[in-house]
Amino acid sequence: MYCKDWWGQELFQKKLKLLIFLTLFSFSTKQVALSDVADSIEALAEKVLGNENAPITLIEYASLTCGHCATFHNEVFPKIKSDYIDTGKLKFIYRDFPLDHYALMASMIARCAGNKKFFTFLKVLFKEQPKWTTAKDPFIALGHIARIGGIGKEEFKSCVGNKAIEDGILKSRIEADREFKIESTPTLIINGEKYDGARTFKKLKKYIDKLLTKSG
Repeated sequence: MYCKDWWGQELFQKKLKLLIFLTLFSFSTKQVALSDVADSIEALAEKVLGNENAPITLIEYASLTCGHCATFHNEVFPKIKSDYIDTGKLKFIYRDFPLDHYALMASMIARCAGNKKFFTFLKVLFKEQPKWTTAKDPFIALGHIARIGGIGKEEFKSCVGNKAIEDGILKSRIEADREFKIESTPTLIINGEKYDGARTFKKLKKYIDKLLTKSG
């Protein structure tokens, strides 16, 4: 029930390798526009649901083109939300770990939608994943989803061309890989520890309930 990190398409692979190199040596060959930086502040902020002081923190690293991530969000996550997030027991943090170029584009679009619409866009992108990922041109399909969600044509073009947001997502991916040695998605981190069990609600419930009992 995982999507392996094969690095995806050639363009995405080149971008990621270049960013790893630039990050390691702390310099950049491309300037980022000030307008891009300003737009990226909200877009790159942590995407959080739930009580800030909840005893359980669940961080998910996912790729929007990963079928197993879609299954998790469509079938398991709604139950986690109703039983733990909505009841104040669990804080959920979503972090992008794009496995290919189109996953990166989809992540950028969801983040450009703003904090209030982010999780709605995420839900739609995972629900409609079989359609847009297999479309003749996934980029055009993503643009259609964006317009339905209120992102206009010019805003869409500006979003997917925003170098600061693109770099921010890829840098977050690099940092996650360094910290948690992520090899597949979805990867779940629960209270700072990588969860290696099955991504079923039954197994997660058992694991979370055990942590809740320990926390008193």
